[in-house]
Amino acid sequence: MNPNSVGHFEIYADNPPSLADFYSKLFGWEIKEMPEIDYWWIQTIETNKEGSPTKPGAINGGMLKRPEGYNGHSWMNYVSVESIETAVRNAEELGAKLMKGKTAVQGMGWFAMLKDPQGNEFALWQSDKEAK
Repeated sequence: MNPNSVGHFEIYADNPPSLADFYSKLFGWEIKEMPEIDYWWIQTIETNKEGSPTKPGAINGGMLKRPEGYNGHSWMNYVSVESIETAVRNAEELGAKLMKGKTAVQGMGWFAMLKDPQGNEFALWQSDKEAK
């Protein structure tokens, strides 16, 4: 792993199985419960037999029960998608709420910001050099 790169992400959940279902359906992530440690492994990308990403810069993550006393609802990571419109529509159908609609980052792409059904904020990113 490169120094100072994001190597893992975690999502806190009030109801991990329900939220795992949401993200599995929305992004096609493989999410496996690891009951011996009360944790859900989130595989977003292909890994080698040692468990390391096969693409530089790509990361996997995890989900766990929101720690007692922690009221934060955020994991602001940007998930790359092929179509912002399709991903936003799918997210809303699965119970997400749109916070900021499709917005251009000139010459780079588009983003939108949402809240998942349990209040965690996340964003979508679509690369597009023609964005204005």
